[in-house]
Amino acid sequence: MPMLTKLKEIHVVVGSTNPVKVQAAKSALEQLFPHSDIHCHGCHAPSGVADQPMTAPETLQGAINRVEYCQSAPEIEKADLYIAIEGGVDNFAYGPATFAYVVIAHQSQRLVGRSALLPLPPIIYSALNEGEELGDVMDRLFNTKNIKQQGGAIGLLTRGAATRESTYTQALILAMAPLLNDELYRR
Repeated sequence: MPMLTKLKEIHVVVGSTNPVKVQAAKSALEQLFPHSDIHCHGCHAPSGVADQPMTAPETLQGAINRVEYCQSAPEIEKADLYIAIEGGVDNFAYGPATFAYVVIAHQSQRLVGRSALLPLPPIIYSALNEGEELGDVMDRLFNTKNIKQQGGAIGLLTRGAATRESTYTQALILAMAPLLNDELYRR
C-alpha cells in the first residue's frame, strides 16, 4: 500500500456513528493530507467497556476495542485508516476530569493519543459515580438535548471556546505524528 501522502483518496472507517467523532476524523485528516480526498464512514463498533468509562485505562481499552472491531468485522469495508475515539473520566490527584483517547490503525501500525483534560465540577463527577453518562448529566444541568452529538461538556463548560470536535481533531492530529514521520520514530 502506498504511503498515505501519495494517495488521491484516503478511505477511513470511524468506530462510531456519532457525527462529532466522524467529522473530527475528517477534519484532522483534511488538515494533514490537504491534497487527498478524505472519505470518512462511521459505523457502529462496540467499545466493550461501560457506557461511561470511569478510568483512563478503561477509556483507552474502549478505543482499542472499537478499532479492533472495525479492522476485523467482515461487514465493515476495508479502509486505509481505522479510527476510534473514546471519551472517559478519571479522578486525578488534582481532581476529576474528562478526556478522550484516540486510536488510529494503519496497516500493522497502531497510534494512540489522548486529548486535553477538561476539569469537571464535583457535582458532575458525583452524578457520573452514581452511574449517569456525562452527556445526560450535561443535558440535565444545562437544559440541552443530546449535547454529546454537538459541542459536548467541553462546549458547555468553556462557553463555546472549545468543543468535542475541536478537542478530538487536535488529539487525532497529534496522534498521527509517528505515521507522518515514520523514519524518525523507527530510529
